[in-house]
Amino acid sequence: MADNIDQIVAKAVTKVLEQHFPRLREELIQRVADEVKPAMGSGALSGGASAEELLRSVASVQAGTTQKEILRALLEASAGFAGRSALFVVKAGAATGWQGRGFANSDDIKDFALDVSGGVAFEALNSRVAAKGRGEEVDPKFSGQFGLPEDDRVIVLPLMLKDKVAALVYADAGGAGGIDASALELLVTVTSGWLEVVSSRKQAPKEPSVDAVEAAPVPVQTVSTFADPFASHAPKHIAAAAGAGATEQQTVHATEAPAPKPQISPEDAEVHRKAQRFARLLMDEIKLYNQAKVSEGRKNRDLYDRLKDDIEKSRDTYKKRYGNTVAADADYFSVELLRSLAEDDVSVMGPNFHR
Repeated sequence: MADNIDQIVAKAVTKVLEQHFPRLREELIQRVADEVKPAMGSGALSGGASAEELLRSVASVQAGTTQKEILRALLEASAGFAGRSALFVVKAGAATGWQGRGFANSDDIKDFALDVSGGVAFEALNSRVAAKGRGEEVDPKFSGQFGLPEDDRVIVLPLMLKDKVAALVYADAGGAGGIDASALELLVTVTSGWLEVVSSRKQAPKEPSVDAVEAAPVPVQTVSTFADPFASHAPKHIAAAAGAGATEQQTVHATEAPAPKPQISPEDAEVHRKAQRFARLLMDEIKLYNQAKVSEGRKNRDLYDRLKDDIEKSRDTYKKRYGNTVAADADYFSVELLRSLAEDDVSVMGPNFHR
């Protein structure tokens, strides 16, 4: 029975994700619709674009099935709310051009090193909220190469993934018209949420065969499984720094996960690995279906109160499977609860949390 646990878990998680994926998409669309309902009466948003156009843009983003498709859809959709737009990948403290739209020389956006040491880009990167300013407050080299917008107004928006700024979205009016900051903010927020949903779905365990489950060893996972949509984007000017950072990060993560006690039998080590893997699957499921609660709970430091029912149900499930095994003393559930859900900060769980 123990040998089939991974197979049972894989089937259950995959089934749940497949059942709820369409519902997640509809919920995101409904939330956007609720946000723009006040504008429906006039038929236009602050920048002149219609609410229907915003909903179509959201739908185009959510039609993407890969991360690159989603990001390209974001840039294409931004054309309805800004004259020019560009996406800059944030890695190792640097922001590098990925793609641009609306520029006379959009191809030159790729690999352009945007200065984030000051100005509007610095504000967006560090405050993690949209920052507005004048064109000259972005980067002198950028404005010199691509020109200033006609009205000299720009906005830089952070695209968040896993509570970190993964990219910066630049937008301005270009040669004419204006920019609809509210529509752009909503579009970037929806894109961020959809990227996480798609990533979580793609990383759900595929249904394995019985032979594969019995024959293949189960590795102890020591790094995050969240897919980076810009993983293949390695700008030359930060490649060395990124490589050094990756080595350091791998070392840190390798020491985070508690390893099975040394000199134990292969059978017991296997139970430890499966228990740890099961605990992480339970945490991933909680995060997937409670993204808003997780974000608010971390922010307000009352995560346990907001997710108490889900946490305790998952804890009971874990204990039924591994509470009477050699992995019981390791308590991987509590370890993963604090590592994955609380991000190694027990204080965000709140005063009512007890290990």
